[in-house]
Amino acid sequence: MIKALVVEDEVAAANRLVKMIKEVDNSIEIVKVTDSIESTVQWLNHNPEPELMFLDIHLADGSSFSIFDQVSVSCPIVFTTAYDQYAIQAFKVNSIDYLLKPIKKDELQFSISKFRASQKQPVDFKSLIAEIKKQQEPKYQQRFVVSYADKLKSIECNEIAYFIAQEKSVFLVTHQGPSYAIDYTLEKLETVVNPNIFYRINRKFIVSISSISSMHFYSKSRVKLDLKPNPELDAIVSTERAAGFKEWLNK
Repeated sequence: MIKALVVEDEVAAANRLVKMIKEVDNSIEIVKVTDSIESTVQWLNHNPEPELMFLDIHLADGSSFSIFDQVSVSCPIVFTTAYDQYAIQAFKVNSIDYLLKPIKKDELQFSISKFRASQKQPVDFKSLIAEIKKQQEPKYQQRFVVSYADKLKSIECNEIAYFIAQEKSVFLVTHQGPSYAIDYTLEKLETVVNPNIFYRINRKFIVSISSISSMHFYSKSRVKLDLKPNPELDAIVSTERAAGFKEWLNK
């Protein structure tokens, strides 16, 4: 008998999965059904490791990936999930199978067959989780293409001092001084540039941390920035953005 653990926080879904597993392969014994990170870690710490695990990614007390931070697990795992495709791809790369809910019997059967074909091969979960986290990281824009005269130029984000809205246009200003009109609003730029590097200080500016040469207290809890290169407009952090600006500086 193959001893398996089912981790699922919805009772109906757990019962359905257990029943389906028995129908597909009656040589699999469900030794336990747990419904949370806490109960799963506790069970794994006090019982022999199962030979197979069916694991729901989203549990009531958090992501089931945190289980692997608390207890060593080397058995093969079949994830049951409605997860995004990028994470699912990571499972495939690491030879971990998955079942999208609602689970279909033929897909369950395929997962069990896959498990039997590569039975008891240890899984490097640290590498798996690192790969998933890497793929979950937001992808920020790395460069901007600008036009000047009859030419195009690609500017890396680390060359950008700030973005400034002037005369109904938005300009990208480089550390070296040249500025280029770009077809973006400041609102759009806020969603595509790395927030660890750029911060919108008011309705006119998004500044790079590397462009700030000095800072001064200003009226009404505001902060005035000296930027490199020096802009025509005063770069003043608005009152409503001042607290967030200070948090940004502390990152």
